[in-house]
Amino acid sequence: MNHLSLGTRLAIIVLIGCLATVGSVIYAAYSALLEDFATNLSAQQENETAYISKLVSQDLGFRTRVLAQSASMLGSDGQLLPPDQLTSILKRQHGLAELFSHSLTVLTPEALLIAENIYVPGRVGTHYADRPHWEKAIATQQSVISRPLIGRATGIPLMVFIAPIKGDNGELLGFLCGTLEMDESLLIPDSVRRDATEDAIFLVVDSSNFLFIAGSPSGNAIEELPNPGESLLIDAALSGVRFGEVATNAGETLIYATSHLHRLGWLFIRAVPKSLATAPAKQAFSRFFLISAGATLGILLMTYIALRSTAASLTQMTHRIRSMIQKPESSRRLREQGAPEVRDLAQAFNQLMDERDANNRLKDNFVSNVSHELRTPLTSMNGALRLLQSGTAGELPERAKEMTTLALRNGDRLQLLIADMLDFNKLSSGKMRVNFQPENLQALFADTVSGNKTTARELGVSLTASAAPEISLYTDGHRLRQILDNFVSNAIKFSPKGGLVTIHAEQVSSNKLRITVSDQGKGVPKGFERQIFDRFAQAEEGTTRATNGAGLGLAISRQIAELLKGSIGFYNKGGAHFWVELPLDTANIAEAPAT
Repeated sequence: MNHLSLGTRLAIIVLIGCLATVGSVIYAAYSALLEDFATNLSAQQENETAYISKLVSQDLGFRTRVLAQSASMLGSDGQLLPPDQLTSILKRQHGLAELFSHSLTVLTPEALLIAENIYVPGRVGTHYADRPHWEKAIATQQSVISRPLIGRATGIPLMVFIAPIKGDNGELLGFLCGTLEMDESLLIPDSVRRDATEDAIFLVVDSSNFLFIAGSPSGNAIEELPNPGESLLIDAALSGVRFGEVATNAGETLIYATSHLHRLGWLFIRAVPKSLATAPAKQAFSRFFLISAGATLGILLMTYIALRSTAASLTQMTHRIRSMIQKPESSRRLREQGAPEVRDLAQAFNQLMDERDANNRLKDNFVSNVSHELRTPLTSMNGALRLLQSGTAGELPERAKEMTTLALRNGDRLQLLIADMLDFNKLSSGKMRVNFQPENLQALFADTVSGNKTTARELGVSLTASAAPEISLYTDGHRLRQILDNFVSNAIKFSPKGGLVTIHAEQVSSNKLRITVSDQGKGVPKGFERQIFDRFAQAEEGTTRATNGAGLGLAISRQIAELLKGSIGFYNKGGAHFWVELPLDTANIAEAPAT
């Protein structure tokens, strides 16, 4: 985008922003719409299962009440009617027989069958007290509905309804039993079965015995549930989660809901494909998308026109600034006119130019004051302190010698700081000059060691230089010495007491010489490597060592190295190792223009 104008860039940014915003809104709207349709569909399934459960529960309650009312007519004078009379009464109960189409029977309090409305060979005289539902009826003397079971004589899936026959004093005389075959048409409404054949899946399972009551794959009234993992819908329903989404083994997503009929332990399951929710949501989303796209394009067009108009004024201002750069003698101020934003920008630029000129004047005055007002008297003061220290004015007491030494050391440090600031000012303004000539590397090392030995001794650090290669280096010895002094000074300051600082040189290629100053300190801290050569940067800011300089030494060294056509750097390995690389190709150096 570097070749594009500001107006075009802003238009692209607005375009991307609008598309991202509209896309996010559309995505959020579609997600909310889909979620809303899915929630409504899930709620619909939940209501349907609850409604079906209620219908079945009402049907069971109705059958139980009718059976109990009929049971009250089968006793007289505190005892059951004779079996012949009971059989006659049962055969005349046509309405009751429709509710219990399989059979109607009367049993004694001990669950011994003594009468039936439909003759079945060998059934009269059968004892049923061993079945769980009969045990419960005998124990509670209350109406009981059995779980689905297989008839002993018929082998047909059955449900048994039991109502106690009681005398006037509440004593148990026997039981009236109504039995119906497990035909789902008797319990599940026809509308539910028709809906299940279209879009919805409807299942009834016995959660206690893990049996299908309705909706089994084979169509049988009673069938064992599939093993875990074979039907994810059954697994989800039995997990206790009343509604939600489930993916079938075929990859289709279903929205399901369940309702539990506690009196029988039945679980009603209803599920529909999620596509029933996504289809209307997609239709609504398509309309919303078209409307949003049209509105977005209109906004983008108006925004682009407005941005291009604003950018035109900025382009004119840019041409004016370039004209000022090319012709410095022309007016250094922009015309403060145009749109409010452009006018404010021109005014701010003019203020910036005024502030920059004032800062330049202030900096020049400051450097001039340092040069003339501080450096000269400081040199005289240091000279006087040296005379006092040498005994020219007479032998000083021991305490006075210590104070003179301290004052001279601080004076030298202050003079070095001033020299660094002056050098940095010269480098920044391009006024520093270098003088290339052959230099004796060994002598240069010796001078560096000699000049820094006193400081090293005071801090308990050893300083030494390895033998230099037999090379006559074509460079500016004074400026190279300035780099080495900075390296050595830092190495001494950051070396442990008793540490060793070494200077050594090696030829790293056919035309490059590397001089390295190494110490045994902790090295350059992590996180400080990138700014180590920046001005006013100090690795241990806030410590005593950090106050020994202004943080200009390495910044000055880097710029001097560039003037000498070289480079500097460092690495950590058992301490810090600062190096400067200089070219050995004297022909290229001689031809290079002096800075």
